[in-house]
Amino acid sequence: MSDPVSDMAHSPVNTPMGASFYPLGAGAVDHVRGPDREVGAVTCGGRFPWSPVRPVPALCLGSVCALPVLRPSSVPWDGRDCAQAPMRADHCAGPVIAGPGRATGEWEDMWSGDELDLDAYLERIGYEGAGRELRPDLATLKEVHRAHTGAITFESLDVLLGRPVALDVKAVEDKLVRSGRGGYCYEQNSLLAAALERIGFEVSGRGARNRTRGDSLLAVTHAVLVATVEGEPWLCDAGFGYQGPREPVPLGRPGPEIRQGEWTYRVREEEDGILALSLLREGAWRDLYAFSPQQYHPVDYVLLNHYSSSHPRSSFVGQVVVQHPGDKARTRRALVGRELTRIHPDGRIEREGVGSGRLLDVLAQEFGIRLPERDAAELVRIQRAGD
Repeated sequence: MSDPVSDMAHSPVNTPMGASFYPLGAGAVDHVRGPDREVGAVTCGGRFPWSPVRPVPALCLGSVCALPVLRPSSVPWDGRDCAQAPMRADHCAGPVIAGPGRATGEWEDMWSGDELDLDAYLERIGYEGAGRELRPDLATLKEVHRAHTGAITFESLDVLLGRPVALDVKAVEDKLVRSGRGGYCYEQNSLLAAALERIGFEVSGRGARNRTRGDSLLAVTHAVLVATVEGEPWLCDAGFGYQGPREPVPLGRPGPEIRQGEWTYRVREEEDGILALSLLREGAWRDLYAFSPQQYHPVDYVLLNHYSSSHPRSSFVGQVVVQHPGDKARTRRALVGRELTRIHPDGRIEREGVGSGRLLDVLAQEFGIRLPERDAAELVRIQRAGD
């Protein structure tokens, strides 16, 4: 019987984002090392088409690893093990990483900020600083973050509709900026990262583990960002729905309470450098999520996005999920399944059922989401089937 993992090692896999990966077989991340910092290296039992001079990031799901590669320009791979067919760096055409955010050998333009229509983005979020020079300072970071979270709704309707969720900058821009739609964490924070990078901020990604479901240990599926301003790291997250922070949260000195309007957050440091973001609700601190210092790159979010948009156990599959962390009205709102929840600044919580007949009105009035006629009809049909 053939080994399916070994067989896969001879053929590239094209992801929805256009990156090419060669599955490597059983393996795991051994250590991480890169041009200026830790980025990734693998030990795998399979074969792969080229032997890099320096280690490159690998995607590992269980015991299966996949290595993002660019095909060499002049030396074809003959299927031999990498140790038998070493190749010099000058045999490779282009950067080490392939995929969204096409990093260069110096890790520039990781988030493809140069491709973003910054003026259109700032208009979409209603940025009040338009007309003055944008500087990569703390004031700009807070203004852009608050404007983004206030203007662009968290939603995963494309997942329910069975549509692919693309993460390249132009696709995210077309959906969230030009079409007036929202998105979930990978889309929201990919867009925010591109904008911040375009302005001049240093931005890196992190993978977070959701802790809002009690003591259940959940997989790392949430994407967050860390922006560095004058040497200080700030947590930026436009994609955690109604409970997420409206403004960046400082990470340099964990512990102090951070008040944002009527909502109070805190970052707590745990063992092994784990940072946990907590929210004060009804007199008690409740963890929202936790993340390690390990940096994530756009290509890593392709894997997380695939799980979140297609796995039957994903909370986004099979139900409506639309949320907003509050705008000028300051009321936070969440529509999950058929229940609409409003959380007011004074702590009052209102809940009401939303049937298929009211769905489109609620999306428009509560969240500012107006779907094309065909998508709207399909969404109502799906919702009605469960009424």
